[in-house]
Amino acid sequence: MGNRFSCKTKVNNNGSKSSRRIGGGNRSQKKLHTDEELLHMQALSLAIQHHQSSQRFEGSMSRRIGSTSSRRRNNPVSDPTVTDPKQQKQSPEILENVETKKIVLIHGEGFGAWCWYKSIAQLEESGMLPTAIDLTGSGIDLKDTNKVTTLEDYSKPLIDYLENLPEDDKVILVGHSIGGACVSYALEHFQQKISKAIFLCGTMVADGQKPFDVFADQLGSSELFMKESKFLIHGNGKDNPATGFMFEKQQMRGLYFNQSPAKDIALAMVSMRPIPLGPIMQNLSLSKEKYGKGRRFYIQTLEDHFLSPDIQEKLVRENSPEGVFKIKGSDHCPFFSKPQSLHKILLEIAQIA
Repeated sequence: MGNRFSCKTKVNNNGSKSSRRIGGGNRSQKKLHTDEELLHMQALSLAIQHHQSSQRFEGSMSRRIGSTSSRRRNNPVSDPTVTDPKQQKQSPEILENVETKKIVLIHGEGFGAWCWYKSIAQLEESGMLPTAIDLTGSGIDLKDTNKVTTLEDYSKPLIDYLENLPEDDKVILVGHSIGGACVSYALEHFQQKISKAIFLCGTMVADGQKPFDVFADQLGSSELFMKESKFLIHGNGKDNPATGFMFEKQQMRGLYFNQSPAKDIALAMVSMRPIPLGPIMQNLSLSKEKYGKGRRFYIQTLEDHFLSPDIQEKLVRENSPEGVFKIKGSDHCPFFSKPQSLHKILLEIAQIA
């Protein structure tokens, strides 16, 4: 099962002071894995320290469109359009009419459970029960990403989590970016255990589509990308098909973090992992009887350079979620760039009857 984090996890703060020695080609593979795990834990420690030392997050205006309505629209604290700083500082609101308080946060490509550290703290303060999962080969899950070949492999930690839920228990799923494909897969196989599915600038695709198809305008067709991209990783040798890819750091900054704080970008730079190609090149099989019965919501990010607002709007038009929310001023990572606005929207969706 994959690694799961919450803010209640004890992290050794002294770990952030230790240094990682680089050099010597004779280090064993086991030692390399140990060092890599330590590096990720140090990054999480730094992130939590940053959150604790800076409790005030800059909010942004967001608005929701769609046919559904929240029962708390008249509450100024829960309304995402509130900009009064006095109201922003009020104590966490009390949740009402929530079918489930369990909310599972699923990261996007290259990320890990670590990226949700602000959202976890805010959700816990509001009475929710958040869980952030490391997908296979992500975060501090040390499986070689070159060995992750299918969406089922990639989603296994989420599958294990849902399989172990009590029969009458339900959760809210939140899938960021390509993590949206994992949400779709879960809806198809565990629809009865999912109260709501939230796609956060995510790959909400139709039956028969690949998750990669969503990014075709940005990265080119899948065939062209597999032949010509300079970001490809050939884990089985140059003569064999590519097994993964990873953007250069400068490329990541421009695509993902154009509005994010410098400290969160630094966290991402030491924590991002290669992205397995197999899961995002797989055609999804989604049925009306299972996936089609799920309650889907979409959160758009309006300063997104990786999945542009126009593409997100197209996804919404073609896949008709129950409700759509928008966050102004957010890049592809609203959990970094606009955590307060994201938090309020997550709570609002949780309370929709």
